[in-house]
Amino acid sequence: MPKKDDIFAQFGKYSGLAFLIPSSILVGYAIGYGLDKFFGTTYLKMVFLLLGIVSGMVELIRELNKDDAGK
Repeated sequence: MPKKDDIFAQFGKYSGLAFLIPSSILVGYAIGYGLDKFFGTTYLKMVFLLLGIVSGMVELIRELNKDDAGK
């Protein structure tokens, strides 16, 4: 049976991962939106939105692989 402290530590780590993808998407879109306003373009928010999605997925995969390597 796992220790109680270990369960809370895992919950904290994985709940942080739950916010990883939405926050990276939001940051990517915000950067693109700001650059669109600055340069007067219309496509940069979509480019940075896709970059935010990709970066969130890459970081999620890295964290999950790090957990697998530790076992």
